[in-house]
Amino acid sequence: MTVKIAHTAEVQRFFEEAAGIGNDEGSPRLKRIVQRVLQDTARLIEDLEVSEDEFWHAVDYLNRLGGRGEAGLLVAGLGIEHFLDLLQDAKDEQAGFTGGTPRTIEGPLYVAGAPIAHGEVRMDDGSEDGVATVMYLQGQVFDPQGQPLAGATVDLWHANTRGTYSFFDQSQSAYNLRRRIVTDAEGRYRARSIVPSGYGCDPQGPTQECLDLLGRHGQRPAHVHFFISAAGHRHLTTQINLSGDKYLWDDFAYATRDGLVGEVVFVDGPAGRHAQLKFDFQLQQAQGSANEQRSSRPRALQEA
Repeated sequence: MTVKIAHTAEVQRFFEEAAGIGNDEGSPRLKRIVQRVLQDTARLIEDLEVSEDEFWHAVDYLNRLGGRGEAGLLVAGLGIEHFLDLLQDAKDEQAGFTGGTPRTIEGPLYVAGAPIAHGEVRMDDGSEDGVATVMYLQGQVFDPQGQPLAGATVDLWHANTRGTYSFFDQSQSAYNLRRRIVTDAEGRYRARSIVPSGYGCDPQGPTQECLDLLGRHGQRPAHVHFFISAAGHRHLTTQINLSGDKYLWDDFAYATRDGLVGEVVFVDGPAGRHAQLKFDFQLQQAQGSANEQRSSRPRALQEA
């Protein structure tokens, strides 16, 4: 027999007390959120008849997930970060914001404070010379009317040939494959880098543990992340996923979207084989200064 008590006045009053609803201290916003979390968790336990063993295994899982710093990875893998993009797209459509390069997820691997260059830069530190394929990445940033945007900041980062990122992979030099490029008078940015590899979740980690139980893989296609910003324009968080990758349309983090596939062209020349990738971005007009800024999501900062 199924027993349900979450709806009763006694339990609802208990959750109000636990969430601090009855006192004048703390954050009213957080209180309402915690109250809703408690109510919905109780209903989930009752509706799905979650056992005590299942509940405490879930608590242990959250401890392990946080201990490994993989909460941001699981949020992406379960599609919640993609849902936030879809929700913002719907809000934009309702508000009449149209056009521009599509947004997509940031992911958990950005590091603030990358070196700044003007016009063009080399992104890699040379540690994979002879192993990696050189990639020349270039494009332009445009305003809503299709005019080049001089002085825009193109903040980009990507993995190395092993699918790992500097800062999080301590074997790499600081800010390897991370740069900020200020566009030239024609809105152009140019970077010499290397062709990144896709990557997968740690097979022994808690994110992959969850995905295994869902019957899903934890692989991402090769990709390059971007923040694009310019005065008077909406900040853009996006990434381009490289054509030809096995997981291009089977990304466990659901980041691949129409309009965000970069066509990679491989060229054999006197200096050897290299790749060329051209990708342009178009920004939307900002509706107030807040639109010009990226979210205040906590991010890593490389120590000096």
